[in-house]
Amino acid sequence: MSLFPLILAAEEETSQLIKQETAVVILLGIAAAVAVFARRARFPFTVALVLAGFVAAGLGEVVSVEASADLILALLVPPLLFEATLNLPWKKLKADLVPILTLALAGTLSGSFAVGTVVHLVLDLPWALSFAFGALISATDPVAVIAFFKSLGTPKRLTVLVEGESLFNDAVAVVVFGVALDVAEGNAFGLADAFGDFFIVSAGGLAVGLVLGYVVSEVILAGVDDALIETSTTLALAFGSFLMAEEFGLLIGRDDLHFSGILAVVAAGLMVGTRGIGNTSPTTRMTLEHFWELLTFLVNSLVFLFIGLTIGLRDLFTEWWPVVLAVVTVLAVRVVVVYGLTAFTGLVHPTRDIPRNFQHVMFWGGLRGAISLALALIIKDNETLREEVGGEAIQTVLVMTFGVVLFTLLVQGLTITGLIRRLGLSGRTEMELEQQTHQATIHMRRAGQATIGQLGSEGVIGREMAEALSLAYADDVQKASRGLAQHVRAHPELGAEMLIRARREALVAEQSALGEILRSGLIENQVAEELSITLNNRLAALEILSNRWEPESDDQVGV
Repeated sequence: MSLFPLILAAEEETSQLIKQETAVVILLGIAAAVAVFARRARFPFTVALVLAGFVAAGLGEVVSVEASADLILALLVPPLLFEATLNLPWKKLKADLVPILTLALAGTLSGSFAVGTVVHLVLDLPWALSFAFGALISATDPVAVIAFFKSLGTPKRLTVLVEGESLFNDAVAVVVFGVALDVAEGNAFGLADAFGDFFIVSAGGLAVGLVLGYVVSEVILAGVDDALIETSTTLALAFGSFLMAEEFGLLIGRDDLHFSGILAVVAAGLMVGTRGIGNTSPTTRMTLEHFWELLTFLVNSLVFLFIGLTIGLRDLFTEWWPVVLAVVTVLAVRVVVVYGLTAFTGLVHPTRDIPRNFQHVMFWGGLRGAISLALALIIKDNETLREEVGGEAIQTVLVMTFGVVLFTLLVQGLTITGLIRRLGLSGRTEMELEQQTHQATIHMRRAGQATIGQLGSEGVIGREMAEALSLAYADDVQKASRGLAQHVRAHPELGAEMLIRARREALVAEQSALGEILRSGLIENQVAEELSITLNNRLAALEILSNRWEPESDDQVGV
């Protein structure tokens, strides 16, 4: 038997692997460059990534990674969902569970039906395919919006409402999409069967996630004091809960039984965030936070780059009418869902009424992203569905999905910051801005004074000139320092925040110095680990003092 064909096959496989690896490296490099640009230009990072994806698409074979549905749903979505639920406070979520679940369940179901009905009647698409489009386009993606919330200091209740709705809304949209897709493929399905399947898939996913999350929280996170092992276990849980739920039937010999992997990840993340994190040491907690922050940055970067790589701008222009119809319909339905259902929940639960300005942000912040794109790609690659409804209908659904995703990211994503400020929801109050002005002035003047001193000592300028300029800078520093002191006395609450920030910066500097000493070989690893644990404990204490989540009385900010 000749080995030549085997050698050629191995070489071809290696070449393909190298191409994929090169493409990923290029995309990560693009993401890093975009992050630097976005920070300096104060431009929304996710929007910049999508635009960079358009540019990367023009590189052709150089960036040849295909954004498949499996890649997005099975590899990129689980860590994003897990990290979001890990940091979502259960107490805050439980307080607004009625409006969140109402928007996620009733809002997604009614929205899917409304959008599907309009698309069917106007474009004459098959009922089931129209309903599948309504479901996939109902999945909101708040990643970009939440980033704005953090930078602007918006009320934490608004963050929980937007993020909580999205987490459960995504799961419901995927389940509804699956049911609609079965019908579109020609499978007989009654209304009772559809609701029964919806309940089984949802309840099964929640059960899998809660059980796995409880086991990890009580066995690993509570019983093992090792940051690396505990962090690795949470990573395995994020992917494992999704996989076990989706393929649960294989465990019991029923290949046709599948639960919601997204709901399993959400439930597992909530369980670990509620019970598991409290069982870990401060060192492990900080390791977990840093790891998941890095992972979500990388995954989000790839997701939004893939959106730019996948969307064909030429198709959007040539088939503009379905895109316009879809965008207008989705916005109109979102108006009815948000304002209608929040009014209903306000009547049912008056003590947790959602302020009107919150509702405005919830409406305009309903961006679409990774989930919608992945579900559209499932439709694209479904040959059975293509035979049932035809390629032209599928192309129309793809174009509408891409158009809505692009509109929400570029138009709504670029204007949401202005809306938040206009509605008075930016937490950066005038007194905080004045404090920051005083601090920045002190920092700038001291930097200028140091430069003048250096120029004088080096003889670049005359000593008398240097002394005169230095005194002028010193006078400015004293004035700014007196102004800051007076401002803090007038607003004592700012003093505690300044103290915590200063202490945090000092501890971070201590950590950096410890790392330098360790690298120089002056101390052993054991000594460095013990000192690092002490520093991490102090940082954890600061996190408790800083009260990331604002008090309940501040939640009802609104007009």
